[in-house]
Amino acid sequence: MEEMQLPEGGERGSRGWVAPLVSSVATVVAGVFALGVLGFSAMACDACNGGKAHEFDASLVMAMTVLKVGFLAPAGMLAVAWGSGEPRHAGRRAILALMAPLAVVVLFVLCMAMVDWP
Repeated sequence: MEEMQLPEGGERGSRGWVAPLVSSVATVVAGVFALGVLGFSAMACDACNGGKAHEFDASLVMAMTVLKVGFLAPAGMLAVAWGSGEPRHAGRRAILALMAPLAVVVLFVLCMAMVDWP
């Protein structure tokens, strides 16, 4: 059986851009969905008044802040996934490309759990 030879030097794989591209699209779509759902969640307490409304608003503002700041993690993962095109980093790039949209999903679930629903 022959051993597989990797390209030497700075040669980039011919399909090394596919995983980061698919991940970028999936991450952006998931992020926009998460922002939209959490943003429209403010209407869940339209009929509320008094203390319950203040608790809900405060928890929703905190969850939105956590979501927006938390988007830095998937953005960093995508930046590294698009980074080095060396074949020896292909596994790391693929793992980070897979983790970026999953990080958005985990962040969304965390933020939805933070909201004090009426």
